[in-house]
Amino acid sequence: MARETAVRAAAAEPITSPHDGAPAAVREAVAAAVEELRDELLALSHDLHAHPETAFSEHRSVAAVAALLAGHGVDAAVGVHGLDTALRATLGSGDGPTVAVLAEYDALPGIGHACGHNVICSAAVGAFLALARVLAAHPVGGTVVLLGTPAEEGGGGKETMARDGAFGGVDAAVMLHPFAHDIADHPFLGRRQLEVTYHGVAAHASAQPHRGRNALDAVVLGYQGIAMLRQHIPDSDRVHGVVVDGGQAPNVVPERAAARYYLRSQRPETLRDLTTRVEAIAVAAAAMTGCGHTLEWDPRPPYLPIRHNRTLAARWAVHQAGRGRTVYPRGVVPETETGSTDLGNVSLRVPSIHPMIAIAEPGTALHTTGFAEAAASAAGDRAVLDGAAGLAAVVADLLYDEVLRGAVAAEFAEAGGPVDVPAFFD
Repeated sequence: MARETAVRAAAAEPITSPHDGAPAAVREAVAAAVEELRDELLALSHDLHAHPETAFSEHRSVAAVAALLAGHGVDAAVGVHGLDTALRATLGSGDGPTVAVLAEYDALPGIGHACGHNVICSAAVGAFLALARVLAAHPVGGTVVLLGTPAEEGGGGKETMARDGAFGGVDAAVMLHPFAHDIADHPFLGRRQLEVTYHGVAAHASAQPHRGRNALDAVVLGYQGIAMLRQHIPDSDRVHGVVVDGGQAPNVVPERAAARYYLRSQRPETLRDLTTRVEAIAVAAAAMTGCGHTLEWDPRPPYLPIRHNRTLAARWAVHQAGRGRTVYPRGVVPETETGSTDLGNVSLRVPSIHPMIAIAEPGTALHTTGFAEAAASAAGDRAVLDGAAGLAAVVADLLYDEVLRGAVAAEFAEAGGPVDVPAFFD
C-alpha cells in the first residue's frame, strides 16, 4: 500500500482553483496575524494535549478556549446548543455570508489526543482570531462563527448542536483533521450503531437443556451471518461488532445475550441499505433459536458520510501549497484507510470541507500512542499554524469572492442540496 501510494502521489496533478478568492493584501494579513498569534496557539495546543478530556466532559478544554478568546476581547458563550461544553463566538458585520469554523477538543479514553483534536481546536481558534484582526483592518460584509463542538469521538456532538439550530443561517462550514498525509477531500464513512439483545429461556445446561432457549446461540448465529454478509458488500462498507453479554455460567443456558455492532458506508444511501441487511440477519438469528429480540439503533445520533465541497477544498489546497505543503487529491491515499466523523452530518446541511493535514509520518495510525505523540510534536505545531492560516484564508475567500460563493453553493445543490438528517433513517 505504501508503494502504491507513493506512485500515485508522484503522478498526482497539483490541485488548482479557478477562483480569485480574497485580495492578496488580505491573504498576507492573515498569514501575518497567525504568526503574531503563534505562541498563544501553540500553548493552547499543548495545554489541551496535556489535559485530555473525553466526550461531553471537556470543561477544562472549553474554558481554555474561552479564556484565550477573552484575552483578545472576544466574548464566547459556553454551554450552548444543548451541550454544556459547546462554545459559540461571532465576529463580523452580520450582513452577507456566514461561515462557521469548527473546533473539536475531545480526546480518547486511555490514550488522550490520539486523533489530534488539540491541533483541530488550536487551528480553528487561530483562524478565528486571525480573521478578527484582518477583518478589522480590511472590512467586508459577512459573519464568522467559531463553534466549539464536543464529543466527536462517538458522541455526535455536532448533530446535537445542529438540531438546536447551531447551523441555521450558515452558508459554509470549515475545519481540518490531522493525518499522516495532506489530502483535500479524503472520504469519511457514515456510521450507525446497533445493539441487539436476545431473550431466551434459562435452564440447567446438563440436566434440562431441552427446556432452554439459548440467547447466546442467537448472538453467535447473528455474528456469523454478518461475517458471511461481508463477502457481498462494497469494499467501502464496514461491519464490526463485539459480544457485550454472553451469559454468566457454562451450566446455565443463557436467557439473555447481546452484541453491539458498528455499520459504516461511504454513501448515505448505501448505509441505509446496509442497515436493512444487517437487521434482517439479526432478526433471523432470533427466529432460528426460538428467542425474542430487541434492537436498539443509535443511542447517540448516527454519523452520515462526508459530502466534500471540492470547490472550497481546492481553495484550501492552494493556500497550503503557499505554505510548502503538497495536498493530494482524493484517491492517492487508499480510501479504505478511513473512519467516521459527525462532520458528515454538517456537510449534508451546508457546504463543508474537512481536509487532512499531515502531522505524522506515513503509516502512522490514528488512535494510537504514536499519533498522540505526533499531536504535540514539532510537526503537530506546524500543522496548528499552517491549519490556522489555511482555514482563515478559505473563510476570507468566501467573504470576499462572490463568484466563489456561487460556485460553492451550486456544487452543493448539484450534489442534492440539504438533507433532512434526523429523518434520514426513518
